[in-house]
Amino acid sequence: MRTEAESNAVRLARLTSARIVLVPVVMALVLWPDGGQALQIWAAAVFALAALTDFLDGYLARRWNATTRLGTFLDTTADKLLVTGVLCALVWVHRASPWIALIIIGREVLILGLRGVVAADGTVVRPSIWGKLKFNVQFVAILLAILRLGPQLGPWYLDQYAMLVAAIVTVLSGVEYVVRYSGSFAEPPARS
Repeated sequence: MRTEAESNAVRLARLTSARIVLVPVVMALVLWPDGGQALQIWAAAVFALAALTDFLDGYLARRWNATTRLGTFLDTTADKLLVTGVLCALVWVHRASPWIALIIIGREVLILGLRGVVAADGTVVRPSIWGKLKFNVQFVAILLAILRLGPQLGPWYLDQYAMLVAAIVTVLSGVEYVVRYSGSFAEPPARS
């Protein structure tokens, strides 16, 4: 018989797993050849649902006080899979700049590595306001890129401006994490 805390942890893991399962669905909808406006709307809706599970997952984990190492790992992994997977699909259909995608994905890889180095010391990398802002700005930019609304505004579409803002916030977020945990890169003094 499971305790209430164990049951809550299982529920949260299922919610996070649902986000992971939705990643290839969104990618397939974005990549569908000649899918038209209807598939773009479906792709945007499924992407929004997947992103909503991130909000719900975090809210419930705090409410139930059910934060676990596995849950934190799965949540972080699901976020990175969602953003990188959908960005790659958007690059393929020429809705996102490869350079901006490289910046965003590069930051995600950098932070994964940083988490590994910091975890070796037993330190947990806590999310910052920059990390949360980054996810929200990326969400808006990706959603707009999936939908590609309206005519161009000057040289770009609205989603391209949003994607540039997302790249800037992503870089600032990465710098904040590196500065905050830069002490973890120092080698311990040699023993004599």
